[in-house]
Amino acid sequence: MMRKLTIGALLVAMAVVMAAPAQAAFTVGGENGWSLSTDGIVNIFGAYMTTEENPFTEAGLGGGFSLLNNDSKDIQKFGVRVGLLPQIVALNIKAPTVAGIESNVRVAFYPQVQNTSENRFETSPNIDNREFFYTATGKYGQLLAGRALNLFQGQNILNDMTLFTAGVVDMSEAHGGTSLGHIGYGYLYTNFGPQFRYTTPDMNGVKFALAVAEPYAISAASDKQNLPRIEAEVSYATKFNNGSVHAWMGGLWQSDTRDESATRGGHHNTSLGIAPGVNVTIGPVGIMASGYYGQGLGMYSVQDGASLGAGTGPVDLAGDERRQWGFLAQTTYQLTDSIRLAANYGRTDQCSNKNNQEDGDYNGVPKTHEAAVGQVNWMLNKFTQFTLEYIWARDKWFADSGNGKHANMESHQVALGTVFFW
Repeated sequence: MMRKLTIGALLVAMAVVMAAPAQAAFTVGGENGWSLSTDGIVNIFGAYMTTEENPFTEAGLGGGFSLLNNDSKDIQKFGVRVGLLPQIVALNIKAPTVAGIESNVRVAFYPQVQNTSENRFETSPNIDNREFFYTATGKYGQLLAGRALNLFQGQNILNDMTLFTAGVVDMSEAHGGTSLGHIGYGYLYTNFGPQFRYTTPDMNGVKFALAVAEPYAISAASDKQNLPRIEAEVSYATKFNNGSVHAWMGGLWQSDTRDESATRGGHHNTSLGIAPGVNVTIGPVGIMASGYYGQGLGMYSVQDGASLGAGTGPVDLAGDERRQWGFLAQTTYQLTDSIRLAANYGRTDQCSNKNNQEDGDYNGVPKTHEAAVGQVNWMLNKFTQFTLEYIWARDKWFADSGNGKHANMESHQVALGTVFFW
């Protein structure tokens, strides 16, 4: 029986980590062509936010859910926490290449560092096993099986400049965790999920991917999820003299059945969406634009209806899907080899289903989320980054706040932190 990786090799790997934590990622070779490597990040940010009171809680009305503030008063808060990404500790296991097929397994844990509440004794930060998948890569392309980042709007978040920083910060107790970046403020969180995925070989820069994934509940009234969620993406990437282009178009389809006791009981709800984007670099300048459009998608994460409650998510109180859209525009400038300036603006919007008069009758329905981020990044070396950010965010609802305008709430935030890569 082959020994895939000797205990001695594992002990050597641990010794390397403890003796030289500032070195780049390493690979430990085992017997018969097996190898083990690791990668990850450590990030921590000090963030200060001042946010207006939630207009619905202030007025004693229901609804008005927000990731920024659900209190009836202004809040000012400072926290030391992770950014948009938690900490990451990943192990990659590579098998011997057989018959031209390269097989790999990736296991990644995403812990947080902040306490679970304002009680300093509740030191049990969430540890999220986001990645656990196997890939088999050959001339035919790649097959992935396991838990991985979903395709639909995956590139939207991966190309956001706040991926390795903070962006919009959620410091409410009820919804603590990572910061938001532009999640809900320019794109929807794609999430990590179990799936089977096939990706074609690179065809002169063009790739196509198709995933058959576990379905989500589209609304709080969802009963049967007996069909898979289908996601697809076509992408193109090329380099040219002093620059590069990366473009993509993602798609999503899923249908489920409503509970018989709910409005439109026994009928179907359908999530359907597209998500295009392009990222161009020319010399020191980077320009990125991404967006999405569809129905039954949500306002925070893709298909968040079951978590936000009846009427506030992708489906209205009458059981009909709402239409949602959003975009993120971004520019970066590499001022020196170590300093980069960047700014972006994003917003998500939701259309009212006028036949249900929800914009006047249901106070908790969100209409628009928008945010702008300005940042300065300094790379101390190739694996240590420092970032200073200013973030402005605003939530707006359909309901009239009493002055003839949509109810809204603004937040101003500053974040300073560091990220270590290996």
